[in-house]
Amino acid sequence: MQEEIFETSALAPAAAKLGKQAILDNKHVQESYARWAPIYDFVFTLVLRPGRKAAAFAVGRIGGKVLDVGAGTGLELPMFDKKTQVTAIDLSEPMLRRAKERIHAKSLGNVDGLVVMDALRLAFPDAHFDAVVAPYVLTVVPEPRSSLDEMARVVKTGGEIILVNHFGAGKGLLGRIESFLERRSAKLGWRPEFPWSILGDWLTANPGVRLVERRQLPPLGLFTLTRIQKVEAISRGARVSGETAERGSTLPAI
Repeated sequence: MQEEIFETSALAPAAAKLGKQAILDNKHVQESYARWAPIYDFVFTLVLRPGRKAAAFAVGRIGGKVLDVGAGTGLELPMFDKKTQVTAIDLSEPMLRRAKERIHAKSLGNVDGLVVMDALRLAFPDAHFDAVVAPYVLTVVPEPRSSLDEMARVVKTGGEIILVNHFGAGKGLLGRIESFLERRSAKLGWRPEFPWSILGDWLTANPGVRLVERRQLPPLGLFTLTRIQKVEAISRGARVSGETAERGSTLPAI
């Protein structure tokens, strides 16, 4: 690993809203995943593995420079093709410190950096990555549309945004369970009720991207792989200059 940077919380925006209802903000997410960090791998490794493998395979077909958004403890990092150059970000420093241990244990020399960064304000220039992968992220970020905007900004034209996510059932037993859990989303750190329409409406509103693939994944089709290709340049103004100046200390390379 060539570089490891831990950023200060200066990159985190104010509490946000999804639609008209405030459900999660970055403070909730950081607190939740600080609690999850010690047990996250034990609880989620098996159930989320098929989605991570599918995302890593899709990334492998593209190669080049890859941004892993919401890398967490780094469960998918060993799954990436060793020829890819991976930059991994997450809002939770405790989660990334576990990713650091994994990188060291697995000798993952293709991981260029671990950075504490807000997915709503990516400190990278436009068209910087060949692919952006975000497994299980949209239900976590306070403003999923803004996060998608940022992913589309930093990926190159012709590159892909690769998502894995659970979309709410809306009805039946699963829908009732999701509704029950939704009221506890702040403590959980994610939104169990997350409709496809949020992503679908974003795709419709952005002619610079197109849906390439939408495929249900095991277990039981609970998760969906979505591949989105950027077909034309999108520029919303890189925030690199101001944010880079606010970075925290650089830790030793792994």
